Parts: sequence; C-alpha cells; structure tokens
Amino acid sequence: MAGPTTAQRGAGKQEDAPNRPPRPRPEGRRVPRRRLLILIGAAVLLLGSGAVWALYGSSWLRVEQVRITGVRVLTPAEVERAAAVPMDAPLASVDTGAIEKRLRRKLPRIGSVDVVRSWPHGIGLKVTERKPVLLVKKGAKFIEVDAEGVRFATVGKAPAHVPLLESAAGRSAGLRRFGSDRLVREAVRVAGDLPGGVAEDTRVVRVASYDAISLELSGDRTVMWGSGEAGAVKARVLTALMKAAPKAGHFDVSAPTAPAVSGG
Repeated sequence: MAGPTTAQRGAGKQEDAPNRPPRPRPEGRRVPRRRLLILIGAAVLLLGSGAVWALYGSSWLRVEQVRITGVRVLTPAEVERAAAVPMDAPLASVDTGAIEKRLRRKLPRIGSVDVVRSWPHGIGLKVTERKPVLLVKKGAKFIEVDAEGVRFATVGKAPAHVPLLESAAGRSAGLRRFGSDRLVREAVRVAGDLPGGVAEDTRVVRVASYDAISLELSGDRTVMWGSGEAGAVKARVLTALMKAAPKAGHFDVSAPTAPAVSGG
C-alpha cells in the first residue's frame, strides 16, 4: 500500500497545529503588572514619609532667624518681640497668619506686614508703617492720625511737616450731624489733597464744620478750603493763586470756580 503523499502529510500537520499547547514565555524577563504597581506605591509612600519627616521631624528645616525689613520708627527688636516667632519650630508648621495678627494688635503703627517663610531656616517680616498726616494734641503729647483716619500712636514730639488738627466745631450743628470721627476723616481727606509745597507749609488744619475747613500756613497765611469735596480741583486752583499772588495773606478756594485772594 502506498504511503501518504506530501500534500496529505502537510494537511495533517495543519490540522494538528491548533491542538498544540501555547509556547511558554521566558520567566524573569518581565515584572508582572501587579508587582510593578506595588513597587511604585511603596516608593511613593517611602518618599512621602521622608518628606514629612524632613519638614516636621528633622532638625534641618527649623526656624533659626527672623529677618525684619521696612521699619522706620519702630525698631527691629520691638517687632521681633511682638511677633513672637516660635524659634526652633519646624518652619512648615509656623502660623504666619497668627504672627501677622499679633503684630497688628500689639503695634498699631504697623499698617500691614507680609510674613513669609525663608527656607531653609528663616521667617521674613516685611513691615509697612502707618504715616501720620495729622496730629491731635493731647496734653503735652500728640496723637498721630493716618490717611485712613486711624489714630495709631501717641508721641512726645511732633514729627516735622505734619499739621496739627484743631476742631472749632464745639457743639455745632455740624458736629451733632456728622460726629467727630466724620469731621476728622474730612480733615484727613483735605490734608491728603494738599499740593506738595502747601502741605509742607501747613501748620494747622482747623475744622469748624463739615464744609468749613481752613488751613494756617507759615508766614501768617491762611486758606479757606471748605469741604473735602473737589480736593484735586481746589489744589490746582490754590497752586495757581499762590503763583499769581505770592505775597497774598489769604486764599479762598472753597468755591473753586470763583476763588478769591486778599491781603498782602
């Protein structure tokens, strides 16, 4: 009997191929996906734990110094005492908001302060002090008032080129209607609108009522300003009047469209 032909043998091989078991993959060449994820998670956990320890548990990133800038009247020592920065505490745990609140509560002269972490070992305090625009006499001392009408400090000596606030309102209707705080804010508003040269020469800002604010300047000169409204216009008009009549003794810009000059 003749044996199977070549074609028959090939056909038999093709029929048997699907029944062969799959060829095994080489071991050790590829890490299973689940094991890889476990390794990545462990590495992240390890790094995170190390970072937390470095920030809070180690001695590397702790407060060792406080740097203060921006002070003019206050001293760095005063600011540092009031700030009460926790020395040797982890820098990351320092409550910067609490430091700011302490400074503004204990030192009213501070108008604003930026509290920043200065890695790796410092806290920075950038202070902005309030500037007086008016003084209120109290006995032998002076209360400083800033551009917001805040009475922030009492000093024994009047700072240069800061006018004295005098109230002639007494028991006037204006005082009863607006209140003393409102009249002080109006005087502050006027002081803030004065031209540079006039501001330096102003000795007294006198408030008789809301719309009757006047100035006493050096050289026995006076200015009737009126209310605090239209301050920028009044400043320009006053500057022009003083150039046109430099020897005048009294200037009235309460109605800036109809100014007046007298004396001299």
